Parts: sequence; C-alpha cells; structure tokens
Amino acid sequence: MAETGLRQPAWAGRLNTPSRYAMALCVVAGSTLLAQALFMLTGSNRLGGAFLVGVLFTSYLLGSGPGYMAAAVSFVIYNLYAGNGRLIAPSYRPEDILVLLTFPTVALLMGNLTGRVRDEAKRAHARALTTAVLFEATREFSASDDAALIRTRLADHLAAAARGRAFVLDGEDLGCAGGAPPPAAVLSAARALAQETRTDPRTIEADGWRVRLLADGTTAGWCGEPAPSADEENLLQILADAGAAAKTRAALAVAKADAEARARTEDLRNALLSSISHDLRTPLAAVLASATALQEFDDKFDAKTRQDLTTTIQEETERLNAFVTNLLNMSRLEGGVLDPANSAFDLAEVVDRTKRRFERLRGKRKIACDLDEEAAIALGDPVLFEVALANVLENAIRYSPDGGTISLRSYPEDDRIVVEVADEGPGVPEAELPSLFDKFYRGAAAKRTPGTGLGLSIVRGVMQGMGGHASAALRSDAKHGLVMSLALPAVRM
Repeated sequence: MAETGLRQPAWAGRLNTPSRYAMALCVVAGSTLLAQALFMLTGSNRLGGAFLVGVLFTSYLLGSGPGYMAAAVSFVIYNLYAGNGRLIAPSYRPEDILVLLTFPTVALLMGNLTGRVRDEAKRAHARALTTAVLFEATREFSASDDAALIRTRLADHLAAAARGRAFVLDGEDLGCAGGAPPPAAVLSAARALAQETRTDPRTIEADGWRVRLLADGTTAGWCGEPAPSADEENLLQILADAGAAAKTRAALAVAKADAEARARTEDLRNALLSSISHDLRTPLAAVLASATALQEFDDKFDAKTRQDLTTTIQEETERLNAFVTNLLNMSRLEGGVLDPANSAFDLAEVVDRTKRRFERLRGKRKIACDLDEEAAIALGDPVLFEVALANVLENAIRYSPDGGTISLRSYPEDDRIVVEVADEGPGVPEAELPSLFDKFYRGAAAKRTPGTGLGLSIVRGVMQGMGGHASAALRSDAKHGLVMSLALPAVRM
C-alpha cells in the first residue's frame, strides 16, 4: 500500500538536480503567498502551518535534499513573519524563540521521514519489478525444452531485473542483453570462474559486474545503474539459478527423448527381425523342399508334378524378392535417399504392366480395370508408382476371397489423378484406418496372413516423395472390403 500511495509522479522523476531545487524554491514561494493571504484574512502571525505543508509537499515530490532546503528557507521567512506580517526584522517575546526553533526541527524531521518513505516506496517498486521478472522467467523456462532459448531468455530477464545489462556464458556460447557485451575483463573472470573445480553456485565482483557461477557450470553476469539493492541482488541470483535449473531440465528432457527414440528403434528392429525371420522361413522352406525333391526324385516325377514343383519355386522366390525389395525401399525412405524422377508418364501403361505381374498370383480372383481417358497422364516417377501400386494390389489379392473381384479404376479430381483399388476382403474396423500406413502395423484380420507390415508404409512414403498421397477407406457400397487411393499431380495440358 505504501508503494501505491507514495509513488513519485513520473514528471518529478524526470527532473534533474538543479530543477528539483528550483522547484523547491517555487513551493516555498507558494507557501509564502499562502501565509500572506492567511495573515490578511486572520491578522494572526502564527503561520507556521502554511510553511510546514510546503516542506512536506517538497519532501514528498522532490526528495530529502530539496526538503531540507525548503525547511531552511521557510524558517528564515517565517522568522520575518513572526513580527507583524511584513518582511521586516522581527521583535517577539522569548517564548517565541522556542516556537521558531521547534518549527525547523519538526520540518526537518518530517521532510526526512517523508523522503525516506518515498525512497522506500521506490525500493519496494524495484523489488516488485524484479519479483515479477522472476515469476515470468520461471513460467517461461518451465514451458521450454530448448537450452539455447532458455540461455537467451535468461540473459534478457537478468537485464530487465537489473535494469541494465546482462550476459550468460555457456562454454563459448555467449548470450547478451540490455546493450553492449560485457568488457573483456568480465568475460575473463567468468571463464576463470567456470573452470574452477568448485561446482556450488557463488557470486564474485568483476569490474563493476556481478558474475555468478551456476550449478550447471555456466556463468551469468549483470550490472545496473543504479546498482541493485541487497534484496534485488538476492532475487537476481535466484533468477540465475532458476535459469540454470531450467537448462539442466531441458538437457535431461532431450536425453530422455533420445533414449526413448533409441528404445523405439530397437523395438522396431526387433519387430522387423522377428517378422522377417518368420516370413522368410516359409518361402525358403518351400523352395528348399521343392528343389530337393526335384534333385533326388526328378526321374520318378511325372511332368505335372515337376511343373508344380518348379511353379512353387518360382512363386516362393518371387515372394522372397518382394520381401527384400520392400526392405530396400524402406531403407531408402528412412535414409532420405529417395530421389523420384518426377516426369509425365502414361498411367495406363504402368497399371497394365503391374496388373500383368499378378496374373498368375491372383488365382481365381478377377481384376477389373476402369481407367478414365481424362486421367491418362500423371506427374511422378513411374517406377516408384509401380512399386506403390504393386503393394496395394498384392494386399487386395491376399485378402480377397477366391472368386472375388478386385476393382481398379482411375479418375481426375481437381488437379490430381486418383487410382483406386477396391478389394472384397474382410476390411478393418474404422478406428484402424489411420494406422494402416504405420510401419509394422497389422490389423486383427491381417495377423492370420503372412506379411511384414511394411507394404503400406512404403506406399505412403513413395507417394509423398512424388508429391502425392495415399489414403484408405471402407467400401461405401454393400460389399465388405477396403478402398485404397493413390493420388498424383495431373499434367496440365
């Protein structure tokens, strides 16, 4: 409350020293005019109250020094008025001497008291400012995990709290705020302090700056004009320590994130090895069994049996090749070496070539194509688009029942060409649709079918690499199944 009630007006704080003393004389002149008016109205020469109010007013607005001067001048003028109200040498009784001596004493005491209260209000305001900066800084530090940002903001907050300049030195990284960088002597003292074996926070004086060693090994320094008070100095040290604690927390958060990332990578690697070891073992066993049978009993097999065995070898080898191709594509995507050759290509040609690859593998399933002539030329990499389409078609064939139909169609949509592949499989719950393109993700229905869970993640990666996108949705007609959509930019004719 004292801070609010006795705060110095802004205009008074901008006055220089000569102006403040000149203003004090003006106040005394006003007190004299008031005393003259009271004398004319009352006829009494007991006018000390008018001068006392002026002294108090001067001390409150202008400080203790102008208040003392106003008390002295008021004393002289009041002595003259102690006569008969005119500025002449006074003649009064001895008891008036006691009154005249009491008045300057009270005036000086009241002026000193008022000045002290005003100065204390200024110090309280400065402490409140420093405390507000401390609270704001701790709130900002708690919301950030960026050590570099915390270092920069710590320097800004220290400069604001000290009402001057500040720096934070972290190794060779220097952050400054509030003006020019600190002198070389201050930085040398900060580096020497940081190299000491002691790790407990402590503060030293260096060329007018306060330099503090923080708990994380960094140093912070500040200087202000006027110099911070003892209370402000304590708050500044608390602020510096809070910044160091925030930097330590940020470093721990980064280390935790790195550890979690390494753990996830290890989990993915284990999942990949587990999946690949299982999915490669089945085709390898089939190839080995068929090749061994042909080698040992070839002359005892009829032509149809030999044909079945060689077909098995071919199909399982193609499965192995598809697995290895997907692994290589995923490595390229994760390594950031995917370099699509974006050019115009004939969509129908790529679709037809991909479809022919699955003529034997589709079994009794049908692949029905409906390609729009207005969606004939797309912009992208035909080889990578064939990889994406092949993975989608392979999934559709794998999950569609014998005798089912896989619908493949294309159509223009705004400035894109969309290729849709709809199967008649069991589909997936709608909640699983956003996860279908995640690496190693396999729905409940897919877990009963061999696979690595890499195909659709590769589809999404290569489509994004070409400036397109892939999406999945449930069929909107009466049939069960999924609709996988591949969209590429259209070539503007």
